Amino acid sequence: MNILDQETIVELFRTYNLLFIGGLFLIAFCLTYYLIPKVLWVSKEKNLMAQVNDRSSHSTATPSFGGVAFYVTLILLLTTLQTLRLTYVGNHLIAAITILFMVGIKDDLVISTARVKLFGQLAAICFLIFSPEMQLSNLHGFWGIYEIPVLMGYAINAVIAIALINAYNLIDGIDGLASMVGIVIAGVYAGIFYTTGNSYFVLVSTGLVGILTAFMRFNFSRGRKKIFMGDSGSLVIGLILAFLTIKVLVMAPQTQILTDGHIPANRLLLIASVLFIPAFDTLRVIVIRLLDKRSPFSADRNHAHHILLDLGMTHFRASFSLAMYNLLVISSYFYLSTKLSNLWLTFVVVFMYSLTFLVVTRLKIITDREAKPTHTTVPRMEGIKIERVEKVKKELVEAS
Repeated sequence: MNILDQETIVELFRTYNLLFIGGLFLIAFCLTYYLIPKVLWVSKEKNLMAQVNDRSSHSTATPSFGGVAFYVTLILLLTTLQTLRLTYVGNHLIAAITILFMVGIKDDLVISTARVKLFGQLAAICFLIFSPEMQLSNLHGFWGIYEIPVLMGYAINAVIAIALINAYNLIDGIDGLASMVGIVIAGVYAGIFYTTGNSYFVLVSTGLVGILTAFMRFNFSRGRKKIFMGDSGSLVIGLILAFLTIKVLVMAPQTQILTDGHIPANRLLLIASVLFIPAFDTLRVIVIRLLDKRSPFSADRNHAHHILLDLGMTHFRASFSLAMYNLLVISSYFYLSTKLSNLWLTFVVVFMYSLTFLVVTRLKIITDREAKPTHTTVPRMEGIKIERVEKVKKELVEAS
């Protein structure tokens, strides 16, 4: 039996559907787990390390090429899945991933400008938004809106894709956060696609969960096996999450999506809940920077994960807390979506974003207040002590 034969793979998929999905998870996990040490070895041999700066959450130079293992694993999996011929959009996804991987790896090696990154992102998402299967033409009654012009559908998909790619890239600031949040998002999407019979997208979501699960073992390492996903990883993972998000938005109306009573009009609210942490955190830091009359692309430590670290949390606790909070928001959405109208559910989602904004802002005020003595009083006292020592030395010299 030829395991790569198209008919053989299709038969295995149809006969052992859940086992096939579980097997794909294990293959993605094992491939990533095998490849990352190879990437680590090359990175250290060639001294390709992420150096420490004033915004770094790490204290030693660390390789940032986890995205190389991601890319190799994804291409192998997606190429194999194409033999199932479940959809033609897989070819477009492979092209988009390749473009964005090249943009990311260039930035990991030699810093790229924001303009180059944006151009690369636009080139990549064109393969997705212009794919016939990903065309958005109907909002199914969201705020009373049904059919929309084709150009507007392209614009909405493009905004969602660009925003999510960059939002996911921004939350990759501490160990484990991007991985845990990515697992939550991809896991929820896998459930949605499984319930609605979108087999190809179930497999892509499951493969992504396997990759990120394997990566966490190395990302949390404190020794020589530690690695970051880098821009080559975060941009590619962000692209795949955008791909899955757009598919959720453009799916034909279903009678059931995980819970009875969910209506197609709530699709935008659904993705706003599933993508809560990357969407909320990015919106918040952009608002703060604009209020401070700074560029929304300027660097600072206003991200939610930085605030949790400043409160004394470890990287694992901060990442786990944010991932679980994202899961709590998703669970709340699914519970309330069966009980509230589209308008009231919109108010609830906006309220969750607003309340979290206020809570995180309050925590930021607390951390800034506690940090002031460290940065003002202590250096001043040290200066006074130095002056006194110098004065005493001068008096002893004059006396002698």
